[in-house]
Amino acid sequence: MNFDVRYANHPEDSKRYDTQELRKHYHISKLFTPNEINLTYSHQDRIIAGGIMPMEGELKLETCKELAAPYFLARRELGAINIGGDGVMVLDGVEYPVNHRDGMYVGMGTKELIFKSVDKNNPAKFYINSCPAHRTCPTVHIPMDKARYNHLGGQETVNERILRQYIHPAVCESCQLSMGMTALLPGNVWNTMPCHTHERRMEVYMYFEVAPDQCVFHMMGQGNETRHIVMHNEEAVISPSWSIHSGVGTANYTFIWGMCGENQDFDDMDGIPTANLL
Repeated sequence: MNFDVRYANHPEDSKRYDTQELRKHYHISKLFTPNEINLTYSHQDRIIAGGIMPMEGELKLETCKELAAPYFLARRELGAINIGGDGVMVLDGVEYPVNHRDGMYVGMGTKELIFKSVDKNNPAKFYINSCPAHRTCPTVHIPMDKARYNHLGGQETVNERILRQYIHPAVCESCQLSMGMTALLPGNVWNTMPCHTHERRMEVYMYFEVAPDQCVFHMMGQGNETRHIVMHNEEAVISPSWSIHSGVGTANYTFIWGMCGENQDFDDMDGIPTANLL
Protein backbone atom coordinates (compact mmCIF):
# COMPACT_ATOMS: atom_id res chain seq x y z
CA MET A 1 0.00 0.00 0.00
CA ASN A 2 1.27 3.47 -0.91
CA PHE A 3 0.38 6.02 1.78
CA ASP A 4 1.10 9.74 1.25
CA VAL A 5 0.63 12.30 4.05
CA ARG A 6 -0.32 15.94 3.42
CA TYR A 7 -0.27 18.59 6.14
CA ALA A 8 -2.80 21.39 6.61
CA ASN A 9 -1.86 24.82 5.29
CA HIS A 10 -3.00 28.31 6.23
CA PRO A 11 -4.64 30.43 3.50
CA GLU A 12 -2.10 33.20 4.12
CA ASP A 13 0.64 30.71 3.17
CA SER A 14 -1.23 29.15 0.27
CA LYS A 15 -1.84 32.42 -1.55
CA ARG A 16 1.94 32.76 -1.97
CA TYR A 17 2.43 29.30 -3.50
CA ASP A 18 3.55 28.91 -7.08
CA THR A 19 2.15 26.22 -9.37
CA GLN A 20 4.41 23.45 -8.11
CA GLU A 21 3.77 24.26 -4.45
CA LEU A 22 -0.01 24.26 -4.99
CA ARG A 23 0.23 20.86 -6.63
CA LYS A 24 2.53 19.52 -3.92
CA HIS A 25 0.08 20.35 -1.15
CA TYR A 26 -3.33 19.87 -2.78
CA HIS A 27 -3.09 17.82 -5.98
CA ILE A 28 -3.27 14.00 -5.99
CA SER A 29 -1.98 12.56 -9.25
CA LYS A 30 -1.54 8.86 -8.45
CA LEU A 31 -4.84 7.10 -7.80
CA PHE A 32 -5.18 3.94 -9.88
CA THR A 33 -2.28 1.55 -10.40
CA PRO A 34 -2.87 -2.09 -11.39
CA ASN A 35 -2.83 -4.39 -8.34
CA GLU A 36 -2.05 -1.57 -5.91
CA ILE A 37 -3.69 0.59 -3.25
CA ASN A 38 -2.77 4.30 -3.39
CA LEU A 39 -3.94 6.46 -0.50
CA THR A 40 -3.43 10.11 0.48
CA TYR A 41 -4.00 11.16 4.09
CA SER A 42 -4.79 14.85 4.54
CA HIS A 43 -4.65 16.63 7.88
CA GLN A 44 -7.62 18.66 6.62
CA ASP A 45 -10.21 16.89 8.80
CA ARG A 46 -8.00 13.76 8.49
CA ILE A 47 -9.68 12.52 5.34
CA ILE A 48 -8.13 9.69 3.34
CA ALA A 49 -8.70 9.65 -0.44
CA GLY A 50 -7.39 7.05 -2.81
CA GLY A 51 -7.76 4.38 -5.44
CA ILE A 52 -7.84 0.59 -5.31
CA MET A 53 -7.42 -1.29 -8.60
CA PRO A 54 -7.37 -5.09 -8.25
CA MET A 55 -6.70 -7.08 -11.40
CA GLU A 56 -5.42 -10.55 -10.63
CA GLY A 57 -6.48 -11.77 -7.22
CA GLU A 58 -7.64 -9.48 -4.45
CA LEU A 59 -6.41 -6.45 -2.55
CA LYS A 60 -6.90 -6.14 1.20
CA LEU A 61 -7.12 -2.71 2.85
CA GLU A 62 -5.17 -3.01 6.07
CA THR A 63 -3.93 -0.66 8.76
CA CYS A 64 -0.58 1.08 8.68
CA LYS A 65 1.77 2.87 11.05
CA GLU A 66 0.28 6.29 10.29
CA LEU A 67 -3.18 5.22 11.55
CA ALA A 68 -1.88 3.66 14.80
CA ALA A 69 -5.00 1.48 14.86
CA PRO A 70 -5.48 -2.31 15.02
CA TYR A 71 -7.33 -2.27 11.67
CA PHE A 72 -8.21 0.34 9.06
CA LEU A 73 -11.76 1.12 10.21
CA ALA A 74 -11.17 0.80 13.94
CA ARG A 75 -11.91 4.52 14.30
CA ARG A 76 -13.05 5.37 10.78
CA GLU A 77 -15.87 5.01 8.25
CA LEU A 78 -15.43 4.59 4.50
CA GLY A 79 -17.22 5.32 1.23
CA ALA A 80 -16.40 3.77 -2.14
CA ILE A 81 -17.62 4.37 -5.70
CA ASN A 82 -16.48 2.06 -8.49
CA ILE A 83 -15.63 3.93 -11.72
CA GLY A 84 -14.20 0.88 -13.51
CA GLY A 85 -15.45 -2.56 -14.47
CA ASP A 86 -17.66 -4.64 -12.20
CA GLY A 87 -16.15 -5.48 -8.85
CA VAL A 88 -16.75 -7.11 -5.48
CA MET A 89 -16.14 -5.89 -1.94
CA VAL A 90 -15.87 -8.49 0.82
CA LEU A 91 -16.56 -6.96 4.23
CA ASP A 92 -16.03 -9.23 7.22
CA GLY A 93 -16.77 -12.21 5.01
CA VAL A 94 -19.91 -10.79 3.34
CA GLU A 95 -19.67 -10.26 -0.43
CA TYR A 96 -21.21 -7.20 -2.08
CA PRO A 97 -21.34 -6.79 -5.86
CA VAL A 98 -20.10 -3.28 -6.62
CA ASN A 99 -20.64 -2.78 -10.33
CA HIS A 100 -19.75 0.20 -12.51
CA ARG A 101 -20.82 3.41 -10.71
CA ASP A 102 -22.17 1.51 -7.71
CA GLY A 103 -21.27 2.78 -4.24
CA MET A 104 -20.73 1.38 -0.76
CA TYR A 105 -20.89 2.87 2.70
CA VAL A 106 -18.84 0.89 5.23
CA GLY A 107 -19.35 1.56 8.92
CA MET A 108 -16.75 1.91 11.65
CA GLY A 109 -15.70 -1.40 13.17
CA THR A 110 -15.56 -3.42 9.95
CA LYS A 111 -12.34 -5.37 10.33
CA GLU A 112 -11.72 -7.02 6.95
CA LEU A 113 -11.99 -5.09 3.67
CA ILE A 114 -11.20 -7.00 0.47
CA PHE A 115 -11.51 -5.61 -3.06
CA LYS A 116 -11.77 -7.75 -6.21
CA SER A 117 -12.48 -7.37 -9.94
CA VAL A 118 -14.92 -9.60 -11.77
CA ASP A 119 -12.83 -9.46 -14.99
CA LYS A 120 -9.10 -8.72 -14.87
CA ASN A 121 -9.32 -7.42 -18.46
CA ASN A 122 -11.85 -4.81 -17.32
CA PRO A 123 -10.74 -4.15 -13.75
CA ALA A 124 -12.74 -2.36 -11.10
CA LYS A 125 -11.48 1.01 -9.94
CA PHE A 126 -12.64 1.66 -6.39
CA TYR A 127 -12.31 5.33 -5.46
CA ILE A 128 -12.52 5.64 -1.68
CA ASN A 129 -12.91 8.36 0.93
CA SER A 130 -12.50 7.63 4.64
CA CYS A 131 -12.75 9.91 7.65
CA PRO A 132 -12.76 9.58 11.45
CA ALA A 133 -15.99 8.36 13.03
CA HIS A 134 -17.30 8.36 16.59
CA ARG A 135 -20.17 5.91 16.11
CA THR A 136 -20.97 2.90 13.97
CA CYS A 137 -23.56 3.16 11.19
CA PRO A 138 -24.85 0.19 9.16
CA THR A 139 -22.92 -0.87 6.07
CA VAL A 140 -25.01 -0.21 2.92
CA HIS A 141 -24.65 -1.19 -0.74
CA ILE A 142 -25.73 1.77 -2.93
CA PRO A 143 -26.38 0.97 -6.61
CA MET A 144 -26.27 4.06 -8.80
CA ASP A 145 -30.06 4.01 -9.31
CA LYS A 146 -30.54 4.19 -5.52
CA ALA A 147 -28.46 7.36 -5.17
CA ARG A 148 -30.46 10.57 -4.74
CA TYR A 149 -30.90 12.13 -8.20
CA ASN A 150 -30.72 15.87 -8.87
CA HIS A 151 -30.82 17.63 -12.27
CA LEU A 152 -29.16 21.02 -11.82
CA GLY A 153 -27.97 24.06 -13.76
CA GLY A 154 -28.71 25.06 -17.33
CA GLN A 155 -27.22 25.38 -20.77
CA GLU A 156 -27.28 29.18 -20.62
CA THR A 157 -24.59 29.06 -17.90
CA VAL A 158 -22.92 25.93 -19.37
CA ASN A 159 -23.35 24.03 -16.09
CA GLU A 160 -26.22 21.61 -16.71
CA ARG A 161 -25.36 18.54 -14.69
CA ILE A 162 -26.65 15.42 -12.96
CA LEU A 163 -25.77 15.21 -9.27
CA ARG A 164 -26.15 11.88 -7.49
CA GLN A 165 -25.85 11.78 -3.71
CA TYR A 166 -24.68 8.35 -2.55
CA ILE A 167 -23.72 8.86 1.10
CA HIS A 168 -26.34 11.39 2.18
CA PRO A 169 -28.96 11.37 4.96
CA ALA A 170 -31.71 10.78 2.37
CA VAL A 171 -29.96 7.60 1.18
CA CYS A 172 -28.09 6.06 4.11
CA GLU A 173 -26.89 6.93 7.58
CA SER A 174 -23.27 7.88 8.15
CA CYS A 175 -21.32 9.47 10.97
CA GLN A 176 -19.47 12.36 9.28
CA LEU A 177 -18.85 11.35 5.67
CA SER A 178 -20.83 12.56 2.65
CA MET A 179 -20.10 11.43 -0.89
CA GLY A 180 -21.57 11.73 -4.37
CA MET A 181 -20.96 12.07 -8.08
CA THR A 182 -21.68 14.89 -10.54
CA ALA A 183 -21.71 14.46 -14.33
CA LEU A 184 -21.63 17.47 -16.66
CA LEU A 185 -23.86 17.02 -19.70
CA PRO A 186 -22.30 17.39 -23.19
CA GLY A 187 -21.68 21.02 -24.04
CA ASN A 188 -21.39 22.00 -20.34
CA VAL A 189 -18.13 22.73 -18.55
CA TRP A 190 -18.65 24.56 -15.22
CA ASN A 191 -19.17 22.94 -11.83
CA THR A 192 -20.01 24.54 -8.48
CA MET A 193 -20.52 28.04 -9.81
CA PRO A 194 -21.56 30.35 -8.19
CA CYS A 195 -18.96 29.03 -5.80
CA HIS A 196 -18.92 28.74 -2.04
CA THR A 197 -16.91 27.73 1.00
CA HIS A 198 -18.05 25.86 4.09
CA GLU A 199 -16.01 26.46 7.23
CA ARG A 200 -17.55 23.46 8.94
CA ARG A 201 -16.19 20.81 6.57
CA MET A 202 -13.60 20.19 3.88
CA GLU A 203 -13.92 18.45 0.53
CA VAL A 204 -12.01 16.37 -2.01
CA TYR A 205 -12.87 16.35 -5.74
CA MET A 206 -11.80 13.48 -8.01
CA TYR A 207 -12.12 14.24 -11.72
CA PHE A 208 -12.61 11.44 -14.26
CA GLU A 209 -14.01 10.85 -17.74
CA VAL A 210 -11.68 13.64 -18.83
CA ALA A 211 -10.56 12.92 -22.40
CA PRO A 212 -6.77 12.50 -22.90
CA ASP A 213 -6.54 15.74 -24.89
CA GLN A 214 -8.69 17.74 -22.44
CA CYS A 215 -8.32 19.04 -18.88
CA VAL A 216 -10.19 20.76 -16.04
CA PHE A 217 -9.06 23.99 -14.39
CA HIS A 218 -9.95 23.48 -10.72
CA MET A 219 -10.47 26.78 -8.91
CA MET A 220 -9.32 27.11 -5.31
CA GLY A 221 -8.31 29.74 -2.78
CA GLN A 222 -10.28 32.35 -0.90
CA GLY A 223 -12.87 34.33 -2.85
CA ASN A 224 -10.56 37.34 -3.02
CA GLU A 225 -7.39 35.28 -3.69
CA THR A 226 -8.33 32.66 -6.28
CA ARG A 227 -5.88 30.19 -7.82
CA HIS A 228 -6.21 27.22 -10.14
CA ILE A 229 -4.80 23.70 -10.45
CA VAL A 230 -4.91 21.90 -13.79
CA MET A 231 -6.52 18.47 -13.47
CA HIS A 232 -6.25 15.53 -15.85
CA ASN A 233 -8.14 12.24 -15.92
CA GLU A 234 -8.51 10.33 -12.64
CA GLU A 235 -6.79 12.92 -10.47
CA ALA A 236 -8.00 14.40 -7.19
CA VAL A 237 -7.61 17.70 -5.37
CA ILE A 238 -7.89 18.55 -1.66
CA SER A 239 -10.07 21.55 -0.80
CA PRO A 240 -9.69 23.03 2.71
CA SER A 241 -12.73 24.53 4.42
CA TRP A 242 -11.55 28.07 3.65
CA SER A 243 -11.19 27.42 -0.08
CA ILE A 244 -13.62 27.63 -2.95
CA HIS A 245 -13.88 24.43 -5.02
CA SER A 246 -15.11 24.99 -8.52
CA GLY A 247 -13.93 24.06 -11.98
CA VAL A 248 -14.18 24.63 -15.69
CA GLY A 249 -13.25 22.04 -18.29
CA THR A 250 -12.18 22.22 -21.89
CA ALA A 251 -15.00 19.67 -22.43
CA ASN A 252 -17.56 17.99 -20.17
CA TYR A 253 -16.39 15.58 -17.46
CA THR A 254 -17.52 13.79 -14.29
CA PHE A 255 -16.28 14.14 -10.72
CA ILE A 256 -16.76 12.49 -7.34
CA TRP A 257 -16.97 14.74 -4.30
CA GLY A 258 -16.44 13.68 -0.71
CA MET A 259 -16.93 15.81 2.40
CA CYS A 260 -16.28 15.42 6.11
CA GLY A 261 -16.23 17.72 9.08
CA GLU A 262 -18.59 19.12 11.66
CA ASN A 263 -21.92 18.52 9.93
CA GLN A 264 -23.64 16.78 7.00
CA ASP A 265 -26.04 19.54 5.95
CA PHE A 266 -25.46 19.63 2.19
CA ASP A 267 -26.84 23.18 1.94
CA ASP A 268 -24.56 24.55 4.69
CA MET A 269 -22.56 26.80 2.38
CA ASP A 270 -21.18 30.32 2.52
CA GLY A 271 -21.95 31.54 -1.00
CA ILE A 272 -19.70 33.96 -2.87
CA PRO A 273 -21.36 36.02 -5.64
CA THR A 274 -19.52 35.52 -8.91
CA ALA A 275 -19.22 39.30 -9.33
CA ASN A 276 -17.19 39.43 -6.08
CA LEU A 277 -14.50 36.93 -7.12
CA LEU A 278 -10.94 38.21 -7.51
